[in-house]
Amino acid sequence: MSAWLADVVLILHIAYVATVVLGLVAIWVGWLRGVTWVRNPWIRGGHLAMIGVVVAESWLGITCPLTTWEWQLRVAAGQSMNDAGPVAAWLHPLLFFDVEWWIFTACYTTFGLLVLLSFVVIRPQFSRRTGSTPAVDGRAPAAQ
Repeated sequence: MSAWLADVVLILHIAYVATVVLGLVAIWVGWLRGVTWVRNPWIRGGHLAMIGVVVAESWLGITCPLTTWEWQLRVAAGQSMNDAGPVAAWLHPLLFFDVEWWIFTACYTTFGLLVLLSFVVIRPQFSRRTGSTPAVDGRAPAAQ
């Protein structure tokens, strides 16, 4: 059971990374195509928070909790990291690299700055509640 749960945590970890990386690409492509969701403050704030967590962990020297949780589950299942099964054999190379810690920190920080830059260039739009309902055709409602 622990090996299966470790694979689930690994898949969630990959999904997290994909959301952060592909999210920035989608924001820029969406902006160029005039898609409105790219200005949604909830989506943009969530995206910024996700990379912010990664950058903070890196600067503070904290191992990602998803990595720690996966390792603990694999140990509980009696697996070594070199023989963790087919899911890990396929996905680990996408997630883990043998480089100096500062390279990760530099990459995460640079990517975080790119996400922050997207806030300057492609500003989220916060709606103001005015108590009036806009007309269907986009014009302001007539005074009553």
